[in-house]
Amino acid sequence: MQAFIFDMDGVIIDSEPIHNKVVKEVLLENNIVVNDEEFNKLIGMTSTSVFSYFIDKHHLPYTPEEMTNNHMNFFKKYIVDHNLKPIDGICPLLEQLQKANIPLAIASSSPLNVIEFVVKTFNIDKYFKFLISGEDILHSKPAPDIYLKTAKKLQVNPKDCVVLEDSKNGSIAAKDAGMYCIGFANPNSGNQDLSRADIIIKQISDINITQLP
Repeated sequence: MQAFIFDMDGVIIDSEPIHNKVVKEVLLENNIVVNDEEFNKLIGMTSTSVFSYFIDKHHLPYTPEEMTNNHMNFFKKYIVDHNLKPIDGICPLLEQLQKANIPLAIASSSPLNVIEFVVKTFNIDKYFKFLISGEDILHSKPAPDIYLKTAKKLQVNPKDCVVLEDSKNGSIAAKDAGMYCIGFANPNSGNQDLSRADIIIKQISDINITQLP
């Protein structure tokens, strides 16, 4: 292992229930009801891609950018109002990796300003060498593009990177990039198929960095 790459939503912050709630409320205002099964298939994709999907499917009179901006403004306010903290085990893991001199990055489908907001609010920005947003990449997860870009920024071979992911789309992206993937079975991320991951954990504290390849 020459680098460790984190997804953010559902890994660093337990945000999938918030995202789901906001998107469903927006769609409900337009008389659209989305079931969990359909929504779970979209987890790991960029917000713009998710909203594009619903706009195209239901012919909504908005742009993906408009819906994404509204969504993310509410999301940031929710974090502050509810005093959210990192998922249990994340801060000790960051400390262990830092002590082992492993360079760290975030490769998230969220917009860059949201990634920056989360790590600064949680006071964990000091740990990460790079913050990479899927909104700046042509092909969203499950395409491997974001992980290949992150490895290039870190100047590390993809096969020497370890990724922590909670979604089917994210784990496919990591594996198709040639990386070792830890699948975090976060119950709040829905019933995700993490079968592509190399190992599956139920809590972050189950990660033993000395046993990673």
